[in-house]
Amino acid sequence: MVLAPGDAPGHALAEPLAALCDLPPSDTSAMDGWVVSGPGPWRLYGGVVPAGADPEPLRPGTAVPIATGARTPPGATAVLCREHGEARDGVLRHRSPEPGALPAGHDVRPRGQECRSGEPLLPAGTTVTPAVLGLAAAAGYDRLSVHRRPRVELLLLGDELLQHGIPRGGRVRDALGPLLTPWLDLCGAEPAGVRMVGDDPGPLREAVDRSAADVVITTGSTAAGPVDFLHGVLNDLGATLPVDSVAVRPGHPMLLAELPPARDGQARRVVGLPGNPLAAAAGTATLAVPLLRRLGGHTDPEPRLLPTAAGLPGHPRDTRLLPVLHTGHEVTPLPYDGPAMLALAGRLAVVPPGGVPAGSLVELLELPV
Repeated sequence: MVLAPGDAPGHALAEPLAALCDLPPSDTSAMDGWVVSGPGPWRLYGGVVPAGADPEPLRPGTAVPIATGARTPPGATAVLCREHGEARDGVLRHRSPEPGALPAGHDVRPRGQECRSGEPLLPAGTTVTPAVLGLAAAAGYDRLSVHRRPRVELLLLGDELLQHGIPRGGRVRDALGPLLTPWLDLCGAEPAGVRMVGDDPGPLREAVDRSAADVVITTGSTAAGPVDFLHGVLNDLGATLPVDSVAVRPGHPMLLAELPPARDGQARRVVGLPGNPLAAAAGTATLAVPLLRRLGGHTDPEPRLLPTAAGLPGHPRDTRLLPVLHTGHEVTPLPYDGPAMLALAGRLAVVPPGGVPAGSLVELLELPV
């Protein structure tokens, strides 16, 4: 799809971004000062060369004031910055004790210094950010070819969830809706709504089956408790489960299901996250986010490794995802790693079975703090 730049943030480039022109497009002044021709002293003439002007040629032995970013005129050999020049009685002199000739190209940004027309700037799969928009505009783009953002609907499962007020009557506030909605947007998905679904297989089946999203993300109901209906609903809908629990703590009951295609042939997927906020965050970071980024055409980021300042405890058999603090060039375990620590941590350390000693390199997964 092709979008105006203002509509492209969060999408991934569908094609490599190549320069449509030289940058800078002409020789330009790197300083406020005077553009000169040949060795000094120079005779001043004319007005000022402002940015955006198409200046007249510069005669040998002359100089004219010039603004930063202005195109240097034909015949120019260098730019003398304002701090190093002295203009008096129509003559410009270099303040250096040994003036001599300014080196050719001094304080001039030559045409094509940053890139040449046709030179690749960014590969396909790059996430469109404000910096990417600035580069694309400088390189001459009015439209960008990008991948479609996958639509994702969030279903919050459970009769115990409250949307407002303090916990009461055995019920708890939903923490995952506020956490996951902006997170999914940041990872390149297009949020298609949030719905609360009670502990009833009928409404759950209808919500999943009728969703128009590319990916439905559910919270809770992934285990085998008395009101965990997700597996049965997915079976009724003819889904296959490429992922049905993982060797990761927390988050081991997470799942990925593929539903039969929609009538228009659109692929449909379900990501089932555990209901515990820390386990759900682990599932989002390791399953939901990579899936949505891949569907949106984004390239995979390079793994980030940092040493740990102290030993990190592990699970006897499974990989453990442990909230940690990033302090300087190392990570530190939190005194308590419960769900409430997510806002303090900002990162999950990938701890292999058995744990790691202090000084070990661990992979970090980013959380949207």
